[in-house]
Amino acid sequence: MRLMCLNGWGGKLHDDLLPYLAADRPDILCLQEVVHSPQTGKDWLTYRDGDHVLPQRANFFRDVCQALPDHVATFCPAAQGVLWDGEKTVPSQWGLATFVHKSLPVIAQAQDFVHKNYSPHGYGPHPRSRSAHGIRVYDHQRDRPVSVTHMHGLRDLNGKLDTPDRLAQAQRLLDLSNRVSDPDGVVVICGDFNVKPDSETLGLLQDAGLTELVTRRGFDGTRTSHYTKPGRFADYMLVNHESEVTRFDVVHQPEVSDHCPLVLEI
Repeated sequence: MRLMCLNGWGGKLHDDLLPYLAADRPDILCLQEVVHSPQTGKDWLTYRDGDHVLPQRANFFRDVCQALPDHVATFCPAAQGVLWDGEKTVPSQWGLATFVHKSLPVIAQAQDFVHKNYSPHGYGPHPRSRSAHGIRVYDHQRDRPVSVTHMHGLRDLNGKLDTPDRLAQAQRLLDLSNRVSDPDGVVVICGDFNVKPDSETLGLLQDAGLTELVTRRGFDGTRTSHYTKPGRFADYMLVNHESEVTRFDVVHQPEVSDHCPLVLEI
């Protein structure tokens, strides 16, 4: 089974990302920073937050669904705000999504918030609402259940330092994973956590019996050349049974986001 976790950067590198996903076709794709604007047929809109201005693929969720036609897709919104079409505002939802190949039966799932709640009237002040999604599938080839839970960790304007909100978020993520996991199966927790490798977040998850693969296997970061700030770690993947891992990689080429895809084979 092949799993991929990626912050899609709102589809900014759409022309590179979509062919990459269509060619790779992971069995399970955990995708963060997903834009869903069903009230417009526009391909591109603009996100504005003070000096923070980014192009956004207006229907990024739809685009990935089209790139992975053999997958069942679930979109988990964290908020609805507006994007801009010139000087016109367009309602747009923002969150994360999970794509599961149709050959894998989804036998349990849970969607919830790890920070705040759904924000229906704007994206809100930082740190903003954050959702998470967990699934349990049955791997008939190996005759076992596999659970995968992911989140996009909150962004704090003070950086990636430990905060009470981040620690509470980690506990909610672990609780969500426990709700969908079978203790006799494989458990995976992943996402763009927005924390440092020595964070309380990773400490809490490791204390729960999970092994973090990015740092344990010696990778020097999860960011691409499109990310120019200091600090190269943001994304992590943890498993309960490292012996089940046949391959793990932080993919630096091709560059399809300002984050690297994390790819796990079990």
